[in-house]
This record gives sequence, C-alpha cells and structure tokens, in this order.
Amino acid sequence: MSAIEAMKVGRAAALLLTTALLAPAIQAATPAPAPMIAPVQQASSLEVPLNKSQVYRASRSFTKALIGNPDIADVLPLSNQSLHVIGKKTGTTTLTLYGAGNQLIQVVDVVVGPDVVSLRRQFTDLMPGEKIGAKISNDAIVLTGTASSAVAVDKAVQLASTYTGAPEKVVNMLSVGASQQVMLEVRFSEMNRSAAKQLGFNHTFFSDSGKTIGGIGEVGQNGAIAVNNAFAGSGSTTVDVSSLKSSMGFVSHIFDLGSFNIESYIDALERKGVAKTLAEPTLVALSGETASFLAGGEFPIPVVQNSGGGGQNGNNGITIEFKPFGVSLGFTPTVLADGVISLAVTPEVSSIDPSASITLNGLTIPGLQTRRAKTVVELRDGQSFAVAGLLRNDFKDTVRQIPILGTLPIIGTLFRSTGFQKDQTELVMIVTPRLVKPIENVADVRLPTDRVGDPHELDLFMMGRTDKAVGINPLDPNAPPPEKPAAPAKPVDKNKKGGFSGPTGYEL
Repeated sequence: MSAIEAMKVGRAAALLLTTALLAPAIQAATPAPAPMIAPVQQASSLEVPLNKSQVYRASRSFTKALIGNPDIADVLPLSNQSLHVIGKKTGTTTLTLYGAGNQLIQVVDVVVGPDVVSLRRQFTDLMPGEKIGAKISNDAIVLTGTASSAVAVDKAVQLASTYTGAPEKVVNMLSVGASQQVMLEVRFSEMNRSAAKQLGFNHTFFSDSGKTIGGIGEVGQNGAIAVNNAFAGSGSTTVDVSSLKSSMGFVSHIFDLGSFNIESYIDALERKGVAKTLAEPTLVALSGETASFLAGGEFPIPVVQNSGGGGQNGNNGITIEFKPFGVSLGFTPTVLADGVISLAVTPEVSSIDPSASITLNGLTIPGLQTRRAKTVVELRDGQSFAVAGLLRNDFKDTVRQIPILGTLPIIGTLFRSTGFQKDQTELVMIVTPRLVKPIENVADVRLPTDRVGDPHELDLFMMGRTDKAVGINPLDPNAPPPEKPAAPAKPVDKNKKGGFSGPTGYEL
C-alpha cells in the first residue's frame, strides 16, 4: 500500500469515528417532528350555562382535549367522541381537540354565561309561535329574531331579565314582524226629549158704533184690525186668528155686553217629541299614523274678500267656502308595551240647524248643531270607554197677562196666557279600540248587499217586494222571506234500468 492510499484510509477512519462520536449530540439537537395537522373543524360556538355542564360531541374521535382558560371552563371526557364542558366563570375560552398522532382536528369557542338554553325552552313553552332566539354575550343575553308585536317583545325582555338579574344586561335586537293596525269603533248615542204646554185666553171687543175696539192676548191686535176693517165697509166680520196657528185647538164665543161685543178665544197646546240619533263609525289605521273619516256632506258659505282690487264696480269680491257636516272621526293610535293602546281621538256629529241660520245681503247662511269631543285615552284591546257625555235639562215658562187683572186669583186666568217648555238631552260617545289583522279569505267578508238582491218582476208588481230581503208578510213587511225547504229525494223505481241508487234506496 502506498503512502497516499494509507493517508486516504486514515482520513476515512477518522471521519467515521467523528460521526460515531457526534451522532448522539446531533440526534439530540434535531427537533422532534411537528404533529400532523388534519383539516380543522371550527365550531361557531358552544354556549355553556354558568355552574352547569354541556355535553359536546365531536365529529371525529379524539385522544386529547385542552381548554384554553381552566378558570372559565373545564372538561371531563366521556368517550373518544364526547365530553362534558363545565362552566365555572363568565367569559370566553377555546376547546382544542387532538386526534391520533397528535393531529389537530377541531377548535371550539366556549362561551360561559347565563342559561340561554333554558331561556329558549321558556320562549317555546310560554310564547309559542314567536320566532325569538337568545345568545350569550359575556354576562349579558342578546335577544334575536322576529316577534309578532311590541307586546311580545316586552314579554321576551322581561323573561330574559330574570336570567341575568338586571334588565340592563338584556340586549334587545328583536324586530316586529308586521305593522300593528288598530281599528277604532265609536258609538254616538243621543236622545232628545221635549215637552211643551200652553193655555191662553184671548179676547177681542168692539162697540156697536165701531168707535171703540180693543183686544187682550195673542189675537187682540189682529182681531181689532179685522173688526175695524169690517166697520170701514170691507164686508168682513171675521176676526183674524192667524196668531193661533201653532195651537192644537181653540174655542171661540161671542158675548154681548150692552153696546159692546166681546169675542173670546181659548187656545190650548201640548207638544211632546222624542228624537234619537245613533251613529257607529269604524276606522282602521296603522300604529302611529293619523286617519280621518267623514259621512255627511258640505254646504257653501259666502266669504267676502277684502283684497285691494275688490270685485266689479268697486265692490268686494265674494268667494265660496264649503264647510263639512255629518259624522266625522279622526284618531291617531299608538300601540304601547303590554298591549296598551294610546288614542288621540276627535269624534264629531253635526247637522244643519235652520234655527241658527242668518241672512246677509239676501243670502241665507245655515248654522250647525255640533257635538264634538277631543281627548287622549289609553285602553287595552277590546276595552270600551265613554269619552264624552252630556245630560242637559232646559226649562222655560212664560206668563203674559194684563197688569193687575192677571194677578187676581181664579178670575185672573181670563186675563193671562201661560206656557212652559222643557227639553232634555242625553249624549254619550263610546270608543272601543281593537288590534286587527288583514283578512286572509275574502269569502269571510259579509257585505250589506249580500242579502239584498234584485226582485223578480212578478214579486215586484204582484207582491210589492222591492228586493229579495223583504218578506211577503203584510203585518211585518221587513221580515225576511222564509227559506225554501229542501226538495225531498225521489224514490227509486225498481223497474227502471240504469241510474244509481244510494244505500237508503233513493236516487242520488
């Protein structure tokens, strides 16, 4: 072996020896291989009630489970795919699951807070049909979903506050599913009673020569004028009694007292009357919106315009304005919490009153008799309230008499006319709000014209029926006609071929 070959062999031996000596150190310095990471499944959240446990089932088998903060939650394995997660303190942490070969398979966010699981069950049991959810946010509860009304939202908040211990720890993120509609029913009921009585003694006297005439009472002046015309050659000897046209009856008699002729009249009147007014307007509006209703009409009123130009020939111009009358209703509903409805309501009933009319430049402007109310009330669904009422008694008596003679007892009755009038008015306005929903089936709607149909020509001319809703009973024309009985089934002809017979032996 040459020297060169010997040197190469020595170097190789030295390298092998050095590698053998340094192999443990190199092996110790090399890091351990990293665990194999499988596809990780990230769960959105696991909500655990405070001081309670929640069972979590993994989608894959795991060999190790680690909790991020042991002070917030702890874990207790049950099997290779399930474990108990125990809530110890309010807060959030993470649960990490490892599989075989130290594979990371799942990371779960753990939220420890109020018991929203039981709260969801309470919503299902106590408020069925409501789509309300609950989530944990630290030590608070967040309500999500859609409620049917503001009343349901308020109940959900009250129920959630019992789990947090304080209402301010309930975050309300609920929305109302549909706008609430309120139907207002208003009833106007008015009764007017009037009674009047009058008893008067009226006298007309004149002398045979016609130089002396006079009268006492309503017909005194008219009678004296008529008698005077008779003596003036008019040919009339009838006393004018037009002033007695408002009397129900009167009696006249002529007495002769020497050269004087006395014609006496006794007029008597008793008047009674009852007037009844009933109106029931109904109106629907959204919560917070204003709605108005008018069933009546409008009448014109001339208005003088004092503008600088004026009308023709330098006169002021006249314009026409229309004023409404009839049954009107305006209201603004607001649905508050717990089903309370706040109403700003202005009902009114008005009618044209000729007695209150005025005449201006040949134009007659009618007046109005108005019953109006304006108020704000709070009611629940279906409750009624009398928002306005009126009870009025008017009494008036009148005595017309001849001084001194009319004050005499008994005989003074012949020299005076007495009358009295009494009016009573009773008025009540009742409002009833209701929470309503749209009608799903239009067939359920009953219209006033459903039962009223056009009559047949024979019914109209022979029976006098103006429509099919009017009966033919002469004692009660408004009674509806009797319903026609169902036609009896025809018996089956056993000898007839074909056809079909039912189980009772009658044709179907």
